[in-house]
Amino acid sequence: MKRSLRAVLLVLCGLGLLRVSLLTDLCLRYVKESMRPMLIVSGAVLVLLGAASAVLDRRAGADLRNQDDGHDGHGHDHSGLPRVAWLLLLPALSLLFHAPPALGAYTASRQPAKPVARQSDFGPLPAVSPLPMTLSDFTSRVQQDRERAISGRTVLMTGIVTPREGGWDLTRIVISCCAADAQSVKVRVYGGTVPSADSWVTVTGTWHPGGTLGTASAPVALDVQTVKKVPRPVNGYQDALPLPSTLTR
Repeated sequence: MKRSLRAVLLVLCGLGLLRVSLLTDLCLRYVKESMRPMLIVSGAVLVLLGAASAVLDRRAGADLRNQDDGHDGHGHDHSGLPRVAWLLLLPALSLLFHAPPALGAYTASRQPAKPVARQSDFGPLPAVSPLPMTLSDFTSRVQQDRERAISGRTVLMTGIVTPREGGWDLTRIVISCCAADAQSVKVRVYGGTVPSADSWVTVTGTWHPGGTLGTASAPVALDVQTVKKVPRPVNGYQDALPLPSTLTR
């Protein structure tokens, strides 16, 4: 791989990062929003390094030609990169022209549900119906709230459709930093037809009875009443409340 292609590779990688982080929201498929400024800075640095490398390579090439013309050296350039470096072109071109999709049902179906933190003190639930909840809050109320405040309440949650044997799960994939550390929060859904995998949906329903509510024996499950497809929210990698815009569509 010639030295001039090293500069091209740096510029392509930088432009790819700038495309997914500065010009579009594609970076949110792989990292948290807080990581976005660092991706922008990294992309800009790679572009500058590529440009600087191109200038230096041009000067080095001119010096080699001068030496060759004056018989002041052997005239060969051994500063190329190994051929395996060509493989770095693939992710660079992917970021520029075809960014990989966000994590979804495929990932969630192969993970156990993320453990929910233990909680002993629960405040009263708002007197609204349906009650917007995160999947983690629903899990905590079902398995830890001894007051059983969730009993009979119609709740509203948003997540990804993850098919499973005999039905499907409503899922939120949560990341701490990037897609590599993703974990899944799941609620089993009963009733209705199974939406297509990877669809984002907002559902309403009531807790599906089983075991003893307020203890670990209670299933984290929902008897669904309504299912509505919604766009992927910008906070798709958080176990967050349904966005107001999805509730009014």
